[in-house]
Amino acid sequence: MDLDRLTRKSDSEWWIPPTGTMRVPGVILATEQLVQEMDDKVFEQVSNVATLPGIVKASFAMPDAHWGYGFPIGGVAAFDPDQGGVISAGGVGFDVSCGVRTLTTGLRLEDISLRKQELAHALSRSIPAGVGSTGRLHLDEDDMTAMLCGGAQWAVHKGYGHLPDLEHIEEHGRMAGAQPEHVSQQARKRMRDEVGTLGSGNHYLEVQQVAQIFDKEAASAFEIHENDVVVSIHCGSRGLGHQIGTEFLREMAEAAASYHIDLPDRELACAPIRSPLGERYLGAMRAAINCALANRQVLTHLTRQAFEEIFPDAELKLLYDVSHNTCKLESHRVDGREVKLFVHRKGATRAFGPRTAELPDAYSAAGQPVLIGGTMGTASYILSGTSASEQKAFSSASHGAGRSMSRHAATKRWNGRQLVDELSRQGITVKSPSLRGVAEEAPGAYKDVHAVVDATEQAQLARRVAKLLPLIVIKG
Repeated sequence: MDLDRLTRKSDSEWWIPPTGTMRVPGVILATEQLVQEMDDKVFEQVSNVATLPGIVKASFAMPDAHWGYGFPIGGVAAFDPDQGGVISAGGVGFDVSCGVRTLTTGLRLEDISLRKQELAHALSRSIPAGVGSTGRLHLDEDDMTAMLCGGAQWAVHKGYGHLPDLEHIEEHGRMAGAQPEHVSQQARKRMRDEVGTLGSGNHYLEVQQVAQIFDKEAASAFEIHENDVVVSIHCGSRGLGHQIGTEFLREMAEAAASYHIDLPDRELACAPIRSPLGERYLGAMRAAINCALANRQVLTHLTRQAFEEIFPDAELKLLYDVSHNTCKLESHRVDGREVKLFVHRKGATRAFGPRTAELPDAYSAAGQPVLIGGTMGTASYILSGTSASEQKAFSSASHGAGRSMSRHAATKRWNGRQLVDELSRQGITVKSPSLRGVAEEAPGAYKDVHAVVDATEQAQLARRVAKLLPLIVIKG
C-alpha cells in the first residue's frame, strides 16, 4: 500500500481522510511495515465500508488486514440503528463465528514428549477433518433447532462437556436472539452431519507448548506457565454459516435499491438493522453463532476423549473461546455517552479490557483472553484485552497472522508432502487428509505472526501474555 495516500497519526495508526461519499475516516492500526505489505484492495475496502449508512466513528482495519469479500478481513465497523445503521453479511463473513478456543491440559512438555506420536494418532482418529468431513452426530430436525438455539449450552446438556466450560465462552456459550426459523433447509441439510468436525482451509486443532510468558500476572489468572501443554481449536459454523452468508448476500444485494442504499461494491450488500431483512439476517446469523459454539464444544469433548486414551490423568479445562466473524449488539462510549451499536468484526476478535462485566471473575483484573492463531509451524499467542482498545477500535484486536498469498499461489510454491516432512524434522507432527490442503496453508503463505502481535500490542489493542509453539497439528 502506498503510504502517501494515508495520514500518519502515530507509528501504529494511519488514517484515510474522508473523500467522496465516505461518512467517516478509515483507520488502519498497524506498523509501517505491515501497512506497506497490505495490498491496495485493503485501502479500497476500508474506504468503501466508510460510506455505509449509520457507521460510527471510523472504518477500522486490524494489523493483519488483507483483501476480503466486501469488508477487508481484519475489518471492524460499528453501526447505530438509530441513525439508519446497516448490517452486512459481507461484514460478518461466510464462516460465521469462526473462532478459537484454547484448553489447558495440566500436562507439561516432558509429560508428552515420549508419547507424542501416540497422541497425534489418537487425535487424528477422533477429530473429523477435511472437505466434506462428517462427524458422529446426526441431527434430526428437532435436534438441529435445539442446537441452533442453544449453542454450546445445548452440547453440554447433551453430555459433550462440563458446565464450567460455559463460563469461559463468549455469551456463556449461547448467543441470545437466534431465530432458527430463518435458517434455510439447505443450510440445515449442510450441517446435519457436520457438528463436531474441523472442516478444511485454515481450520486446525493444535497441541502446543507454552514457550514464553510475557505477563506473569495475566498468565497466572489464565492458569498457564512456561512448558505447559495446551490445545487450541480453530473452526466455525461449517457449511451452515457459508450457506446463510451466500443466501443473505444475494438477497441484500437485490434489496439495496429499495432501501435507498447506494453500494460502492456489490459485495458490501447490506440492509438496515431495523428492517425485516436485517432482522431476519440477525436471527439467522445468531443461530449460526450458536452452531459454531456447539461445533467447538463437541470437538472439545472428542479431544478430551483422545487425551484420555493416552493420558488418563490429564484434565482439559477451557481457558477461553472467542469468535472472529460476528456482528454483536454492544454498549460503547462515543462522544462521552453510552450507545448501543452493532459491531461487525470480520477476521477480528473482541478484546474487552479489565473489569468488563461479561468476563469470568477470574479474568476481571487481567482482561479478556485474546487468542491469535498462527499456522502450521508458526507460533500462536495468548494476549489480553486492554482498556485502551475500547477507544481505539470498539474493543477489537487481530485474530491471526492474515494471509499474504492466495491458496492457489501457495500450491504453486509449496509441496504438501515436503512441508509435512520439513515440519516433522522441526519436531512438529502434522496429520491431514489432504496434502494439497497442507500446501495451501504453508507457513510462508501468511504474514509474520510475531509482527502482527507486536503491532497489536503497539496499537494498544491487546497486550502479550504468552507465546505458544506447535507440537501436533491436525489440519482440515
